[in-house]
Amino acid sequence: MYKFIFPILAVIIGFILATITKNQKSFNIKLLLSFSGSFLLALTLFELLPEVYEHLDTKLAGLIIMCGIMLQLVLELFSKGAEHGHVHIHKHETAFPWSLFISLCIHSFLEGFSIHDHNDMVYGILVHKVPIATLITMFLMQSHYSKTQIAGFLLVFAFMTPLGTFIGNTWEAVTAYSQIINAIVIGIFFHISTTILFESAEGHKFNLSKFISIVVGVGIAYLI
Repeated sequence: MYKFIFPILAVIIGFILATITKNQKSFNIKLLLSFSGSFLLALTLFELLPEVYEHLDTKLAGLIIMCGIMLQLVLELFSKGAEHGHVHIHKHETAFPWSLFISLCIHSFLEGFSIHDHNDMVYGILVHKVPIATLITMFLMQSHYSKTQIAGFLLVFAFMTPLGTFIGNTWEAVTAYSQIINAIVIGIFFHISTTILFESAEGHKFNLSKFISIVVGVGIAYLI
């Protein structure tokens, strides 16, 4: 049951963090992003990648992973990079951000397919979604959207990952292609996590605190 609850819990935690820290300039979301990026990347390497290469032809697996990377690039044309911490909402905008909403929902839905009973990817997605949900909530709160619109956005966003997990684990027509879908998700995770890590240092300067957060993320992922 936790594999369905944790992604929803991540959005709830993100909402709480955004509410508590919205007026605190000292809250460093970039450290949390760095940790989440390294943790997600490490779990993808430790959990998903070996399984995909065990069941698929190596060249085919590589091709599908590249397709996943390209798919995420297409999604970011509409989300503007919200999946890795870039949220661009104009404060005076009143029209609902449908492109952001739909692209985030597609991303969240697909990442749910990577969660199975025999792997720990749910923890990677939990850690990944917390800072993203925090940033999205912060920007939505700063906009002129109604509370109903904000609540609807976050509610659907929270439930898309469990929906993907449910379909991926129960629908026979989908489970037959589970490794192909996993390869696509690996590509998505590779793009998101590496983008977070490359962008985590301002001006590409070495930052000890961020480096430590990345090492801790990899270490915890290895120990799980």
